[in-house]
Amino acid sequence: MTTHPDTEIDALILDYNGVKGLQPTVPMWHQLAEVADWPDRDIRSFQEAFWGPRDAYDAGQLSDLAYWAKVLGYHPGPRALRSLRAADTEMWIRTDDRVLDILYRAHRPDLPMVLLSNAPHFLSDALDATAWRRELMTEALYSARLGLCKPDPAAYRHALAATGVADPGRVLFVDDRADNCAAAVRLGLRTLHYTGDPDDLARHLPSGSAATLARTVGSTLLAS
Repeated sequence: MTTHPDTEIDALILDYNGVKGLQPTVPMWHQLAEVADWPDRDIRSFQEAFWGPRDAYDAGQLSDLAYWAKVLGYHPGPRALRSLRAADTEMWIRTDDRVLDILYRAHRPDLPMVLLSNAPHFLSDALDATAWRRELMTEALYSARLGLCKPDPAAYRHALAATGVADPGRVLFVDDRADNCAAAVRLGLRTLHYTGDPDDLARHLPSGSAATLARTVGSTLLAS
């Protein structure tokens, strides 16, 4: 769900994975299944096991050990747990340079940018250590630290408070999931259901024209 584009906004609330963060590749899933020593390395059954308890893990209701025990059906040892956690985190930390470039160009002191992400503790710490998090984000809110996940309305209220903007109609929420955007709309936030088009994101931002931003991004990528 995307509300009508309007550059008259006072703050941004941004999802991570699927917006700034890239989705894991098939080889990454195979690598994680390998680390997990999953039977026959069957990716479909592994992903079902992986996602089953993920919301609880993202919400901080499960420790790393408890989560992986639910995925695997047994408690991994300390060394195996470290390997699983590292491989899991590695899948989620790649970023889309096109999106980051647009955000850097839109960044200014009077436009708060708040990260609102469903992420477990270990991934939250990894994202907090990145340069873009320190340089772009006014605040970063993670589900594991909040104790709840989007689309819980309380998550959006926390993020709105972090922007310092009283009127939700002056805040743009960007997420790749329609259900998360629908929940934001119910709270009065403007929304962009992001589907992977950086030009669409640029059109919703208050800094410069979409065409100018798109040309700049293209030139940056060609020069790199």
